[in-house]
Amino acid sequence: MPPRYSIVIRGGTIADGNGGEPYIGDIAITDGVIAAVGKFDGQGAREIDAQNRLVTPGFVDVHTHYDGQVTWSNRVTPSSWNGVTTVMMGNCGVGFAPCRPEQRDMLVHLMEGVEDIPEIVLNKGLPWNWQSFPDFLDALDARRYDMDIATQLPHAALRVFVMGQRGADREPANAEDRAEMARLATEAIRAGAFGFSTSRTLNHRAVDGTPTPTVTAAEEELTAIAEGMDKAGSGWIQLISDFNDVDAEFDMFRRLVQRSHRPLSLLLLQKDKRPNGWRDLLDKITTANDQGLPISAQVSTRATGTMVGLELSRSLISGRPSYEAVAHLPLEQRVAELRRPEVKARILAEESNDNWLQLLDVFDWTKLYPLGDPPDYEPKPEDSVAARAKREGRDPAEYAYDLQLERGGHAILYRPASNYAEGNLAAVRDMLQHPHTVVGLGDGGAHVGFLCDASVVSFMLTHWTRDRRHGTPFPIGWAVQRITRDPAVAIGLMDRGVIAPGYKADINVIDYDSMRLHPPEVAYDLPAGGRRVVQRTDGFVETLVSGVTVARNGEATGDLPGRLIRGPQRSPAA
Repeated sequence: MPPRYSIVIRGGTIADGNGGEPYIGDIAITDGVIAAVGKFDGQGAREIDAQNRLVTPGFVDVHTHYDGQVTWSNRVTPSSWNGVTTVMMGNCGVGFAPCRPEQRDMLVHLMEGVEDIPEIVLNKGLPWNWQSFPDFLDALDARRYDMDIATQLPHAALRVFVMGQRGADREPANAEDRAEMARLATEAIRAGAFGFSTSRTLNHRAVDGTPTPTVTAAEEELTAIAEGMDKAGSGWIQLISDFNDVDAEFDMFRRLVQRSHRPLSLLLLQKDKRPNGWRDLLDKITTANDQGLPISAQVSTRATGTMVGLELSRSLISGRPSYEAVAHLPLEQRVAELRRPEVKARILAEESNDNWLQLLDVFDWTKLYPLGDPPDYEPKPEDSVAARAKREGRDPAEYAYDLQLERGGHAILYRPASNYAEGNLAAVRDMLQHPHTVVGLGDGGAHVGFLCDASVVSFMLTHWTRDRRHGTPFPIGWAVQRITRDPAVAIGLMDRGVIAPGYKADINVIDYDSMRLHPPEVAYDLPAGGRRVVQRTDGFVETLVSGVTVARNGEATGDLPGRLIRGPQRSPAA
């Protein structure tokens, strides 16, 4: 009897994305779509044995910055190493379209500053075969990937495209500027953008320290753009803000949603200086939703922070003259030099002039931790550099110096910068359970020299359903829903995130018991040999995109079924 299906996944424990208790069953796939689930007749041309394996929909990450990488690479790593089968980029108001030729350097310098992607990498890698945003989508549409990609219209690029240097200098937009931005927003949404993103945080600066062009954009400008989206009939508004004046800022966002009829999603983080501010924001979001205003918060599954090390963008001794004198040496030679007692003593006696290290408060030894193997993203106070040094009767600065030299200089130290005010992830747990939050913030493709959070979706399973040392673990079915169906629905992708007949066959087959995050490591695989931090996770037996296996046991198959997605997708039931 000839095969009835192209693939049958047999006997897996299915967490189908709907949040219920996992169940054992089979999954049949034909033409990239799930054809049957449970018990059914018929064989597959290929059969995958999933006994004792967890089978989930492919993970969806709505907050990434692969805007550059997808123009030169077919593989969207490290997200695709972590079970992600759909990403959305163009977040935080930064991107590369629309863009006139004379504006390219401006956008490159902004992306270098905001997202830590070196200028040489972008200048070497970006093909710049576009000017308008629809041109950019056409360029991406011509390429193939190991996952599906979606994108948004970034405010900084839009503002500079329309206003030129006036936009970069943060001058107010006039009526003509606003009308043109609104027109281009309508055009972008109709061409396939999933929304519009903007940044209102002073932390986002170009490489020369200049604030992002959008940080002081007036309400009239944002409203015009949002109403342009409404004219096109779809798209969400994504933003990041410092919320220094919480009431005024949030009231403006409420008015934006009221006038545009578009949903809005903002980044939510717990800050050390305002450890309960995130709760106030969630209360405001709840009230807004009760009043019919669709506002949500994007949250991570762990702390967000920075990593320092000799192989990364910054080390603990960056900015000290005696270190900078040897910083150019290859790592092995540099480590040998740094091990010399007289060099160590000289460096430790000097002050750092690196403002970035001071800004992130990296030298608070009570909040700096060796990341370890496996990496510990919920370290205990007794694991801090301060506590370890005290137990050994050593100065913490000298102790941290030596830590950086471990593993031949590849060692990484971790400073949780947000979501860790109490020294644990209790705040994150509450964020994850809130009805108006969306799990995201993998930030793949960004901060490539000091952060790698593309594994936050894997961490949702390993940490929150299995490994956390205290507290009741989350049910697996619920956790899977939070990284599959929920983010897909949030951006209008109603065709994926669920294992059911008619849905897109984006699927992970996982050896759940052996899932393990590897420590972040440095790869030199960007254009011009550029450096980035990457992270793999063991346990992904197979990852399928549109019914095609793109990775098996952590290794790419070479197949590239992934495509650009243009705009919202209908549910199979529609």
